[in-house]
Amino acid sequence: MKLGMNIRNWGPTATPEFLSKCARSADSSTLDSIWLNDHLGLPEKFDNVYGIPSDMGDILDPLGVANFLAGITQRIRFGTGVLVIPYRPALVTCKLITSIQVLSGGRFLLGVGPGYLAEEFTALGVPKAKRGEITDATLKFLREASEKTLHTLNGQDFLVRPKLTLPPIYVGGKAEIAIPRALKYGNGWQPAAGETPSALKIAMDTWNNRDKGENLKKLDIVMMKTLPLDESNATIDMLCEYKDAGVTEFVHTQGYESINHYDEVVQQIDTEIRNSIR
Repeated sequence: MKLGMNIRNWGPTATPEFLSKCARSADSSTLDSIWLNDHLGLPEKFDNVYGIPSDMGDILDPLGVANFLAGITQRIRFGTGVLVIPYRPALVTCKLITSIQVLSGGRFLLGVGPGYLAEEFTALGVPKAKRGEITDATLKFLREASEKTLHTLNGQDFLVRPKLTLPPIYVGGKAEIAIPRALKYGNGWQPAAGETPSALKIAMDTWNNRDKGENLKKLDIVMMKTLPLDESNATIDMLCEYKDAGVTEFVHTQGYESINHYDEVVQQIDTEIRNSIR
């Protein structure tokens, strides 16, 4: 099972110094990946039923940060957990991802989702009710852009160059919606953080039975969740349970207030945890 960690592109740690030093710390470790968040900002007042941190309103665009990371790292992969697809036009999304892929040497991981915060959709002028339709259309276009360069967009013949090297696509959300979308357009499923190992097993068994296991076995599962690092045995047990449930990459989500703190967490995963779950 691969191991990753979040890197905060929001709040007081979203500065060139923090981002560069944290990314280089991860790049010099055995971590496989680092992951970014996506929001446009937050409304002044809203019903925060999802528990979004208040300082996440002060957020940098994850695709812009990914390009920054591409220039300061050598081997580590970086992903979005998740990129809210309806927030950006398909052609713009394609161009941004293509740029990241070119500049990083193909190290980008595209976690995607349809979004949920009504106020962001209102601010954009995008109907929230169409978010699933927009997500599907964009994912379809990204796949087409990886296969050819000439497209007809809104009645206009258009060359999209350079041709996109399609990154792995992990579809976020509830199993009943995300898994069919992942089977159609992607490479894996990115469950919600609250999903337990037993819930993942039930979801995968359900779709295996429907699909006779022919396609589902090809799906990776990227789990983003906070590990109880203060308790090594509990951490190892949790990772092993998720691995047994089919998780192929576990991303530890960690709050940190200093570069040293981030580095300490990376080193703990690198030394104490890694060898126990190979």
